[in-house]
Amino acid sequence: MLKKVTALLVTVVMLFSLAACTGGGEIMTSMLETHAVSPISAGKRVIRLSTTTSVDDSGLLPYLQSYFEAETGYKLEITANGTGAAIKLGETGDCDVLLVHSKDSEEQFVQAGYGVKRIPFMYNYFVIAGPQADTAKIADCKNAAEAFERIAKDGKAKFVSRGDDSGTNKAELKIWKALGITPGKDDAWYVSTGSGMGASLTKASEMQAYILTDKGTFLSMEKKLDIKILLEKGDDMKNIYSLIAVNPDKHEGINSEGANAFIQWMTKAQTLKLIGDYGKIQYGQPLFLIPDSGNKDSATKSAAVVNEK
Repeated sequence: MLKKVTALLVTVVMLFSLAACTGGGEIMTSMLETHAVSPISAGKRVIRLSTTTSVDDSGLLPYLQSYFEAETGYKLEITANGTGAAIKLGETGDCDVLLVHSKDSEEQFVQAGYGVKRIPFMYNYFVIAGPQADTAKIADCKNAAEAFERIAKDGKAKFVSRGDDSGTNKAELKIWKALGITPGKDDAWYVSTGSGMGASLTKASEMQAYILTDKGTFLSMEKKLDIKILLEKGDDMKNIYSLIAVNPDKHEGINSEGANAFIQWMTKAQTLKLIGDYGKIQYGQPLFLIPDSGNKDSATKSAAVVNEK
Protein backbone atom coordinates (compact mmCIF):
# COMPACT_ATOMS: atom_id res chain seq x y z
CA MET A 1 0.00 0.00 0.00
CA LEU A 2 2.80 2.38 0.92
CA LYS A 3 4.53 1.63 -2.39
CA LYS A 4 1.33 2.48 -4.32
CA VAL A 5 0.94 5.82 -2.51
CA THR A 6 4.60 6.66 -3.12
CA ALA A 7 4.27 5.84 -6.83
CA LEU A 8 1.16 8.04 -7.04
CA LEU A 9 2.96 10.97 -5.39
CA VAL A 10 5.92 10.61 -7.77
CA THR A 11 3.56 10.66 -10.75
CA VAL A 12 1.84 13.82 -9.49
CA VAL A 13 5.18 15.54 -8.92
CA MET A 14 6.31 14.63 -12.45
CA LEU A 15 3.13 16.03 -13.95
CA PHE A 16 3.57 19.33 -12.09
CA SER A 17 7.22 19.47 -13.16
CA LEU A 18 6.27 18.92 -16.82
CA ALA A 19 3.67 21.66 -16.63
CA ALA A 20 6.24 24.02 -15.13
CA CYS A 21 8.81 23.18 -17.82
CA THR A 22 6.35 23.85 -20.61
CA GLY A 23 5.21 27.10 -19.04
CA GLY A 24 1.62 25.90 -18.67
CA GLY A 25 1.65 24.82 -22.36
CA GLU A 26 2.95 28.12 -23.76
CA ILE A 27 6.07 26.59 -25.37
CA MET A 28 4.03 23.80 -26.96
CA THR A 29 1.51 26.33 -28.26
CA SER A 30 4.33 28.48 -29.58
CA MET A 31 5.78 25.52 -31.48
CA LEU A 32 2.43 24.75 -33.08
CA GLU A 33 1.99 28.36 -34.12
CA THR A 34 5.52 28.59 -35.49
CA HIS A 35 5.13 25.49 -37.66
CA ALA A 36 1.42 25.98 -38.37
CA VAL A 37 0.65 22.32 -37.75
CA SER A 38 -2.44 22.69 -35.59
CA PRO A 39 -4.96 22.40 -38.48
CA ILE A 40 -3.27 19.22 -39.77
CA SER A 41 -4.55 15.91 -38.50
CA ALA A 42 -1.77 13.80 -37.01
CA GLY A 43 -2.06 11.06 -39.62
CA LYS A 44 -1.93 13.52 -42.53
CA ARG A 45 1.24 15.42 -41.69
CA VAL A 46 3.43 13.47 -44.15
CA ILE A 47 3.01 14.13 -47.87
CA ARG A 48 4.47 11.52 -50.20
CA LEU A 49 5.82 13.29 -53.28
CA SER A 50 6.85 11.25 -56.32
CA THR A 51 8.97 13.34 -58.64
CA THR A 52 11.49 13.36 -61.43
CA THR A 53 15.22 13.38 -60.78
CA SER A 54 15.81 16.69 -62.54
CA VAL A 55 14.09 18.82 -59.89
CA ASP A 56 16.00 16.91 -57.22
CA ASP A 57 19.43 16.75 -58.93
CA SER A 58 19.26 20.46 -59.78
CA GLY A 59 18.78 21.29 -56.10
CA LEU A 60 15.45 23.07 -56.63
CA LEU A 61 13.31 20.66 -54.65
CA PRO A 62 15.56 20.46 -51.56
CA TYR A 63 15.70 24.27 -51.66
CA LEU A 64 11.90 24.60 -51.74
CA GLN A 65 11.33 21.78 -49.24
CA SER A 66 12.79 23.73 -46.33
CA TYR A 67 10.51 26.70 -47.05
CA PHE A 68 7.42 24.51 -47.50
CA GLU A 69 7.90 22.50 -44.33
CA ALA A 70 8.69 25.53 -42.16
CA GLU A 71 5.72 27.48 -43.47
CA THR A 72 3.06 24.76 -43.46
CA GLY A 73 4.09 22.19 -40.86
CA TYR A 74 3.83 19.34 -43.33
CA LYS A 75 6.65 16.85 -43.81
CA LEU A 76 7.60 16.14 -47.41
CA GLU A 77 8.67 12.56 -48.13
CA ILE A 78 10.39 12.68 -51.53
CA THR A 79 10.99 9.82 -53.95
CA ALA A 80 12.86 10.83 -57.11
CA ASN A 81 12.84 8.63 -60.22
CA GLY A 82 12.44 9.01 -63.94
CA THR A 83 8.97 10.29 -64.81
CA GLY A 84 7.75 6.84 -65.89
CA ALA A 85 8.63 5.30 -62.52
CA ALA A 86 7.39 8.40 -60.69
CA ILE A 87 3.96 8.14 -62.34
CA LYS A 88 3.83 4.41 -61.62
CA LEU A 89 3.93 5.19 -57.89
CA GLY A 90 0.81 7.29 -58.42
CA GLU A 91 -0.92 4.43 -60.19
CA THR A 92 -0.20 2.04 -57.31
CA GLY A 93 -1.22 4.56 -54.65
CA ASP A 94 2.29 4.78 -53.19
CA CYS A 95 2.37 8.58 -53.32
CA ASP A 96 -0.03 11.46 -52.76
CA VAL A 97 1.12 13.91 -55.40
CA LEU A 98 3.30 13.98 -58.53
CA LEU A 99 5.75 16.58 -59.86
CA VAL A 100 6.77 15.32 -63.31
CA HIS A 101 7.45 16.39 -66.91
CA SER A 102 5.98 14.21 -69.63
CA LYS A 103 2.75 15.68 -71.00
CA ASP A 104 1.45 12.60 -72.82
CA SER A 105 2.05 10.29 -69.84
CA GLU A 106 0.54 12.83 -67.44
CA GLU A 107 -2.61 13.18 -69.52
CA GLN A 108 -2.96 9.39 -69.74
CA PHE A 109 -2.57 9.19 -65.96
CA VAL A 110 -5.41 11.68 -65.42
CA GLN A 111 -7.65 10.22 -68.14
CA ALA A 112 -7.30 6.76 -66.56
CA GLY A 113 -8.64 8.22 -63.33
CA TYR A 114 -5.44 7.95 -61.31
CA GLY A 115 -4.91 11.71 -61.13
CA VAL A 116 -7.29 14.54 -60.26
CA LYS A 117 -5.99 17.29 -62.56
CA ARG A 118 -2.78 18.11 -64.43
CA ILE A 119 -1.43 21.56 -63.49
CA PRO A 120 1.56 22.77 -65.57
CA PHE A 121 3.32 25.48 -63.58
CA MET A 122 6.98 25.91 -64.58
CA TYR A 123 9.33 25.02 -67.40
CA ASN A 124 12.84 25.09 -68.69
CA TYR A 125 14.49 23.82 -71.85
CA PHE A 126 16.11 20.63 -72.86
CA VAL A 127 19.54 21.28 -74.27
CA ILE A 128 22.02 19.13 -76.15
CA ALA A 129 25.45 18.99 -74.56
CA GLY A 130 28.51 17.41 -76.08
CA PRO A 131 32.27 17.51 -76.56
CA GLN A 132 34.08 20.79 -77.08
CA ALA A 133 35.19 19.64 -80.55
CA ASP A 134 31.57 19.08 -81.65
CA THR A 135 32.54 16.60 -84.37
CA ALA A 136 28.93 16.28 -85.56
CA LYS A 137 28.70 20.07 -85.94
CA ILE A 138 25.36 20.46 -84.16
CA ALA A 139 25.94 23.93 -82.73
CA ASP A 140 24.48 25.60 -85.80
CA CYS A 141 21.40 23.35 -86.03
CA LYS A 142 17.97 24.97 -85.83
CA ASN A 143 16.48 22.32 -83.53
CA ALA A 144 17.09 19.03 -81.76
CA ALA A 145 15.79 16.91 -84.65
CA GLU A 146 18.40 18.27 -87.02
CA ALA A 147 21.10 17.81 -84.39
CA PHE A 148 20.06 14.19 -83.72
CA GLU A 149 20.17 13.40 -87.43
CA ARG A 150 23.72 14.75 -87.72
CA ILE A 151 24.85 12.76 -84.66
CA ALA A 152 23.38 9.53 -86.05
CA LYS A 153 25.03 10.02 -89.44
CA ASP A 154 28.39 11.26 -88.17
CA GLY A 155 29.96 7.83 -87.86
CA LYS A 156 32.27 8.78 -85.01
CA ALA A 157 30.02 10.63 -82.57
CA LYS A 158 28.46 8.87 -79.59
CA PHE A 159 25.16 9.62 -77.92
CA VAL A 160 24.23 8.84 -74.30
CA SER A 161 20.57 8.18 -73.50
CA ARG A 162 19.05 7.89 -70.05
CA GLY A 163 17.05 4.89 -71.23
CA ASP A 164 14.98 4.96 -68.05
CA ASP A 165 11.47 5.88 -69.26
CA SER A 166 11.91 9.35 -67.76
CA GLY A 167 10.40 12.52 -69.17
CA THR A 168 13.78 13.35 -70.71
CA ASN A 169 14.06 9.86 -72.21
CA LYS A 170 10.52 10.10 -73.62
CA ALA A 171 11.33 13.49 -75.19
CA GLU A 172 14.49 12.04 -76.74
CA LEU A 173 12.70 8.98 -78.17
CA LYS A 174 9.98 11.19 -79.62
CA ILE A 175 12.61 13.08 -81.61
CA TRP A 176 14.22 9.86 -82.92
CA LYS A 177 10.78 8.54 -83.90
CA ALA A 178 9.95 11.70 -85.86
CA LEU A 179 13.20 11.17 -87.78
CA GLY A 180 12.38 7.54 -88.51
CA ILE A 181 15.48 6.44 -86.59
CA THR A 182 15.33 3.66 -83.98
CA PRO A 183 18.68 3.51 -82.16
CA GLY A 184 19.26 0.48 -79.97
CA LYS A 185 21.73 -1.80 -78.25
CA ASP A 186 23.19 -2.95 -81.58
CA ASP A 187 24.26 0.59 -82.43
CA ALA A 188 27.77 1.16 -81.06
CA TRP A 189 27.32 4.94 -81.14
CA TYR A 190 24.21 4.83 -78.89
CA VAL A 191 24.69 4.16 -75.17
CA SER A 192 21.72 3.68 -72.83
CA THR A 193 22.56 4.11 -69.14
CA GLY A 194 19.23 3.20 -67.53
CA SER A 195 20.12 5.88 -64.97
CA GLY A 196 19.08 9.33 -63.82
CA MET A 197 20.17 12.62 -65.33
CA GLY A 198 23.17 13.16 -63.09
CA ALA A 199 24.69 9.73 -63.72
CA SER A 200 23.98 9.99 -67.46
CA LEU A 201 25.67 13.38 -67.71
CA THR A 202 28.73 11.99 -65.95
CA LYS A 203 28.80 9.08 -68.43
CA ALA A 204 28.50 11.42 -71.42
CA SER A 205 31.34 13.54 -70.06
CA GLU A 206 33.57 10.48 -69.60
CA MET A 207 32.79 9.21 -73.11
CA GLN A 208 32.90 12.66 -74.74
CA ALA A 209 29.44 11.94 -76.07
CA TYR A 210 26.36 13.99 -76.91
CA ILE A 211 23.36 13.96 -74.58
CA LEU A 212 19.90 15.50 -74.27
CA THR A 213 19.50 16.97 -70.79
CA ASP A 214 17.35 19.45 -68.94
CA LYS A 215 19.29 22.68 -68.63
CA GLY A 216 18.81 22.99 -64.89
CA THR A 217 20.59 19.75 -64.04
CA PHE A 218 23.37 20.48 -66.51
CA LEU A 219 24.08 23.90 -65.02
CA SER A 220 24.08 22.47 -61.50
CA MET A 221 26.76 19.95 -62.57
CA GLU A 222 28.64 21.98 -65.17
CA LYS A 223 31.85 22.44 -63.19
CA LYS A 224 32.23 18.67 -62.84
CA LEU A 225 31.71 17.96 -66.55
CA ASP A 226 33.99 17.98 -69.57
CA ILE A 227 31.18 18.68 -72.05
CA LYS A 228 29.33 21.89 -72.84
CA ILE A 229 25.93 23.05 -74.05
CA LEU A 230 25.99 23.13 -77.85
CA LEU A 231 22.34 23.64 -78.72
CA GLU A 232 19.44 25.08 -76.72
CA LYS A 233 15.96 26.54 -77.04
CA GLY A 234 15.04 24.78 -80.26
CA ASP A 235 11.33 24.64 -81.08
CA ASP A 236 11.20 21.02 -79.92
CA MET A 237 13.03 21.42 -76.61
CA LYS A 238 10.61 23.16 -74.24
CA ASN A 239 10.32 21.12 -71.04
CA ILE A 240 7.17 21.68 -68.97
CA TYR A 241 6.71 20.48 -65.38
CA SER A 242 3.31 19.66 -63.88
CA LEU A 243 1.72 18.88 -60.53
CA ILE A 244 -0.96 16.18 -60.18
CA ALA A 245 -2.81 15.13 -57.04
CA VAL A 246 -3.40 11.38 -56.89
CA ASN A 247 -7.08 10.44 -56.99
CA PRO A 248 -8.15 9.27 -53.48
CA ASP A 249 -11.02 7.28 -55.03
CA LYS A 250 -8.48 4.86 -56.54
CA HIS A 251 -6.65 3.96 -53.35
CA GLU A 252 -7.16 4.14 -49.60
CA GLY A 253 -4.78 6.22 -47.51
CA ILE A 254 -4.10 8.98 -50.04
CA ASN A 255 -3.35 12.26 -48.28
CA SER A 256 -5.51 14.50 -50.46
CA GLU A 257 -5.42 17.30 -47.92
CA GLY A 258 -1.63 17.34 -48.00
CA ALA A 259 -1.45 16.95 -51.78
CA ASN A 260 -3.74 19.94 -52.30
CA ALA A 261 -1.80 21.99 -49.75
CA PHE A 262 1.44 21.23 -51.59
CA ILE A 263 -0.03 22.13 -54.98
CA GLN A 264 -1.49 25.38 -53.65
CA TRP A 265 1.83 26.29 -52.04
CA MET A 266 3.85 25.47 -55.16
CA THR A 267 1.64 27.55 -57.44
CA LYS A 268 1.25 30.67 -55.29
CA ALA A 269 3.03 33.86 -56.33
CA GLN A 270 5.65 33.82 -53.56
CA THR A 271 6.76 30.28 -54.41
CA LEU A 272 6.83 30.96 -58.15
CA LYS A 273 9.15 33.85 -57.40
CA LEU A 274 11.43 31.53 -55.40
CA ILE A 275 11.48 29.18 -58.39
CA GLY A 276 12.15 31.97 -60.87
CA ASP A 277 15.02 33.29 -58.78
CA TYR A 278 16.64 29.91 -58.12
CA GLY A 279 20.03 29.70 -59.79
CA LYS A 280 20.44 33.38 -60.65
CA ILE A 281 23.14 34.04 -58.08
CA GLN A 282 25.04 30.77 -58.40
CA TYR A 283 24.70 30.18 -62.15
CA GLY A 284 23.96 33.64 -63.49
CA GLN A 285 20.55 32.53 -64.77
CA PRO A 286 17.44 30.79 -63.42
CA LEU A 287 17.34 27.00 -63.74
CA PHE A 288 13.57 26.99 -64.14
CA LEU A 289 11.21 29.55 -65.67
CA ILE A 290 7.73 30.57 -64.59
CA PRO A 291 4.78 32.30 -66.29
CA ASP A 292 5.35 35.99 -66.94
CA SER A 293 9.09 35.58 -66.34
CA GLY A 294 9.76 37.85 -69.29
CA ASN A 295 10.60 35.11 -71.78
CA LYS A 296 9.03 35.80 -75.16
CA ASP A 297 7.25 32.44 -75.35
CA SER A 298 5.90 32.60 -71.82
CA ALA A 299 2.21 33.24 -71.30
CA THR A 300 -0.21 32.89 -68.44
CA LYS A 301 -3.43 30.91 -68.38
CA SER A 302 -3.83 31.78 -64.72
CA ALA A 303 -1.55 33.06 -61.99
CA ALA A 304 0.28 29.76 -61.89
CA VAL A 305 -0.18 27.80 -65.13
CA VAL A 306 2.20 27.60 -68.08
CA ASN A 307 0.76 28.16 -71.54
CA GLU A 308 1.71 25.10 -73.60
CA LYS A 309 0.49 26.33 -76.97
